[in-house]
Amino acid sequence: MPQPSWLAASLDDIAPDAEWVDKTLAARLDGMRYTKRHDEAKLARWTAKQAVAGTLGIEAVRDIIIRNAPDGAPEALVAGRPIEAVIAMTDRSDWAVCMVLPGRTRIGCDLEVVEARSRAFVSDYFTPPEQEAVAAAGDAAVAANLIWSAKESALKVLRTGLRQDTRTVEVTLSKHTGGGWTRLEVKDDEGRTLPGWWIQHGEFILTCAAAAPIAAPKSLLVPTPLATARPSHRWMTQPRRPVPAPTGPKYRTTTRKKG
Repeated sequence: MPQPSWLAASLDDIAPDAEWVDKTLAARLDGMRYTKRHDEAKLARWTAKQAVAGTLGIEAVRDIIIRNAPDGAPEALVAGRPIEAVIAMTDRSDWAVCMVLPGRTRIGCDLEVVEARSRAFVSDYFTPPEQEAVAAAGDAAVAANLIWSAKESALKVLRTGLRQDTRTVEVTLSKHTGGGWTRLEVKDDEGRTLPGWWIQHGEFILTCAAAAPIAAPKSLLVPTPLATARPSHRWMTQPRRPVPAPTGPKYRTTTRKKG
C-alpha cells in the first residue's frame, strides 16, 4: 500500500535567500500586490519544493517547478519533466502542508483551524448524516471542521474543488482512539469511495483522501512542527505589499542648475 510523505512549514521556515525560487515563480510573486495572496503562494511553493526534494532525494531545489495542471491541481516537475509522484497542497493561517504520494494515485489534503462553525454553515454544506454527526459530537467545532476538511480533500481528489456542491460527497469517520492518524472515508454521489486519514495537532486539523487505499501519511520531520504550531495572520498588519519604485532612464530625476 503506497504511503504519502508530508511536510508542514510556516512563513518563518522560508529561506531568506532567493536560491530556491525559479524564474516562473519569481515573476508570479513579483506581480502580487496583496500580502495574503503573495505569502500564501510563496509559502505553499516553498513547502511543496521541500517536500518533493525530501521525498525523492533531490538536492537542487531550484530545479523543482510547482505548477498547476489545466484542471487546477498542483503538479511537480524536475528539470522540465513530471515527477513519478502526485502532490497535494494546502495552507491555512500562515502554515502550509504538502503531501507527496509515489505513483499515479490521486491524492488531496486540507489543513483547517478548529473554529466555531454556525448551524447555518453545517446545514448549508453538510449532508443530513454529517449534520447528525456534528450534533452528536463531544466537540462540535472539531467535528464540523474535520468533516469540512475531509470534504475539501476529497474534492481535490475529484479535481473539482469547491466548484462542486459539498453535499455530493459524504464523510464517515472511524472511531478516534486518541493521538496519531485516524481513518476516514468519503463517498461521492456516483458511488465512488475515497479512503483517507485525519490527525489533529493543537488548533490544526489535517486531512487527506485518495482515489485508492493508502497507508497513514509519514512526516518528513519528526516531530512535525505542526505539533506546536499556532495560527496567525501576519498579512493583516500590511494588507498590500509596497509597490517597487520605477527604475530606468525614463524615471531618472535630474537636478537643474540655477542661473
